[in-house]
Amino acid sequence: MEKVLTITIPSYNVEKYLNQTLDSFIQEEILADIEVLIVDDGSKDRTPLIGKAYEEKYPGTFRVISKENGGHGSTINRGIQEARGRYFKVVDGDDWVNTGDFVKLVNSLKTCEADYVVTNYYEVNDKTGEKTPKDYKELAGKEIWKFEEAAAVSQLSMHSLVIKTEILKKNHIRLDEHCFYVDVEYILYPVPYVKNVEFLDLYVYMYRLAVTTQSVSLQGYQRHMQNHIDVILHLTEFFEKYAKSGTPEKIEYIGKRIAQMVGDQITIFVSFPETDTSVKKKFTDFDRTLKALSPEIYRRSGEESGTLRLFRKTGFKGYKWIARMCRRRNHIGEE
Repeated sequence: MEKVLTITIPSYNVEKYLNQTLDSFIQEEILADIEVLIVDDGSKDRTPLIGKAYEEKYPGTFRVISKENGGHGSTINRGIQEARGRYFKVVDGDDWVNTGDFVKLVNSLKTCEADYVVTNYYEVNDKTGEKTPKDYKELAGKEIWKFEEAAAVSQLSMHSLVIKTEILKKNHIRLDEHCFYVDVEYILYPVPYVKNVEFLDLYVYMYRLAVTTQSVSLQGYQRHMQNHIDVILHLTEFFEKYAKSGTPEKIEYIGKRIAQMVGDQITIFVSFPETDTSVKKKFTDFDRTLKALSPEIYRRSGEESGTLRLFRKTGFKGYKWIARMCRRRNHIGEE
């Protein structure tokens, strides 16, 4: 039986959080409408056992899929492969959903036809519990948007997205495996096939912040810098292919998001001590590769980042001074 919504839960060593995650989906009126795939990515803790307990109690709703460790992208790829729902959403194993608004989302999806469904979400400080709303009220003016119209007013986040499963399956959307920072791939790879967007003024996703082990912490970015670079370059190759035949609005949307990611990469580079010559070499190699792959993304990234423009203008000869100035100005690396 087809479900209304498949929720894929990428799960690696999340025993501390998984009960809260899975409990947030339990509401009797929608259990028959959803499937929750707990994709255990080779966890070494009790993650699969916790998932199995929910599978046994709610066999028509929860399902554990255990696999060898392959990274965040591999869990999403497996979720797409296994999904039986008409729509698809990713909720990480250390996050959860706002149950009341999640129920409203599922009920709305029963009659929905849009390719992308966008909802608001909260960032939740793990230490204080403080909730910061992230909304998409700029999309509230219409019930249904053409994607090109929505792209002109909003940049979407993975946490806001529900995607029609058929788009992911039919177009063989696959993310990089054994790699961090694939969220932007998940956001952008389906874009060529998305025709319309519906906004629902609900706060569904609860995104946990201030977990020091997160890959999106500064220390995480430093540890996994090469992953971030690889994703940027893969997205740049994707942009170049799509730019040959895509609509101007979608090309603009994809190009802008990749340029923003390049800006994030510059912040990662300058977060290291300016005396680290290996980082300087990696930076200059990255910039050279980016220019060779896509003069357009190279141009856009310079427009996005004043720091990058300055590095390029000086031919990276003022590297130490510019990196030190940037780090101080933006308080990078400060507690």
